[in-house]
Amino acid sequence: MVSHPQAPPADHQRAFSHRAPSVASSSRTVTTRRHRSSRSHSGGISYRPQNEFPNFAQTGDVEIAIQADGQERRYMLHRLILSQCSGFFEASTSEEWTRAQQNGSAQSNGLGRIKENENDERQTSRSTLAGPREGEKFRWRYELDWGNKDGEVPLLVQRQPQSTLFGGGHSPQPPPVPHKPPPPTNGFLRSMSNFSALQSVTHFAKPSSQDTTDSDTIRDYDNLFRIFYNYPPSLDAVNIAEAYIQCKSLLTLADMYDALEVVGPRIDHHLLQFQGRLWKQIAKYPPSYLKLGFLARSKVIFAEALVHVVGQWPSGSNQLKHTVPEAVLEVIEDKVDELQERKMITEARLFRLSLTTSKGERVSPTNGYMDWLALSLFRQWLAENTTPPPAPAPKTPDSSRSQRSQPPPLSSGTLYRRLGIGGSSYLNHDECKRFVRLRPEEYSRDSVKRFEKRMDEIKALASETVRPLMKNQLEMEVGRDGGGLGYLTCTKVEEEDYPWD
Repeated sequence: MVSHPQAPPADHQRAFSHRAPSVASSSRTVTTRRHRSSRSHSGGISYRPQNEFPNFAQTGDVEIAIQADGQERRYMLHRLILSQCSGFFEASTSEEWTRAQQNGSAQSNGLGRIKENENDERQTSRSTLAGPREGEKFRWRYELDWGNKDGEVPLLVQRQPQSTLFGGGHSPQPPPVPHKPPPPTNGFLRSMSNFSALQSVTHFAKPSSQDTTDSDTIRDYDNLFRIFYNYPPSLDAVNIAEAYIQCKSLLTLADMYDALEVVGPRIDHHLLQFQGRLWKQIAKYPPSYLKLGFLARSKVIFAEALVHVVGQWPSGSNQLKHTVPEAVLEVIEDKVDELQERKMITEARLFRLSLTTSKGERVSPTNGYMDWLALSLFRQWLAENTTPPPAPAPKTPDSSRSQRSQPPPLSSGTLYRRLGIGGSSYLNHDECKRFVRLRPEEYSRDSVKRFEKRMDEIKALASETVRPLMKNQLEMEVGRDGGGLGYLTCTKVEEEDYPWD
């Protein structure tokens, strides 16, 4: 009798056949696959299209080329952002403008487009005349046109995108791929050679744009697009004079493309960082900063410059009459009229100042002669400094010898500040003593002291009268003496005075 081996049960066979692989074998399998998936067989650097400012190669649909002074800068940006920030791009990329461009250039297939779904040639030509269809998007292309005449302002002009073999629009070519490293060797030396080659390629592929400075035109356009994408503009942060030139040029460019509402706050923020140096520059060149503040919609800069312009008016009228809008001139003229009216009211109150006796009566030659003389001297000094000097008399040989030169009248700012300070700033002790000595019979030490005491009372009344004109509405500290300014700085700029609101 022959014995045969007993077959295992069915359940045991199923359990054996479906047994999970060992941990070691599974780990080896996973590790091997992971290692092979990350292995590179090309030996070079794979190119990935850039999709960040200034070249959104994957999502951008507006190509802009700027050429100036032998330099070139290209951008691939988004129509949505450009149209939101600039009225120029909003109009030139609108459906009406695009339809007009298509109708005018139907033979050249209108604007170029990037096709996401390929159609036959007949549908392509038909859709070109009918407009964009679903699955397609337009691509716009702009170039900086310098015109044909010297001195003409360059402007972006829309061009036809260059068509490709597949009918799509022109897409920017990727940068040249660096040279591949030398063929690798075996083992460890191959890895080290690849690593050193990559380092050398990275080192030699760095651009040398830092060695050459960009032209003013390229700098302005680059700052304009940087602001559109919420990047800080490249403006001088040390030299305020250079920063003013750059900001003015950038604002002029933004005004051309109807983008002042976006660019203005950036300029305002940059200039306000100078603080004290900015206030001094505005005091030196108020008309220039008034125009800059208006373009930038900067309330602080505009108000600071306006106070200087109103105080100096009409000295800066020639620089502003043909360079700023009528609304700005109307604000200036209104503020000048208000200041002149306040000065006239204050001047009339100064001439009506009077002293009283111990009985409460106004002084006169009959009840207080020396007090009346003190009041007369103050009024005479005030009249000499608030009225223009008389016309000079014709010169004669005898009069030229005896004629004495009269000092020029004080400026309005200096006059009212001296009245506000009082004390020895005007009609001091020597002048009062010299005046009393004109009547020898009444000259004495006591009379001089009494005269000066009454004069101090008049000065105190005058200081209270001119106090409203002594207020300083500038951000710059000028002190009680005005800091060398010969005009008043009491003009207050209200919210309704800004011409852009």
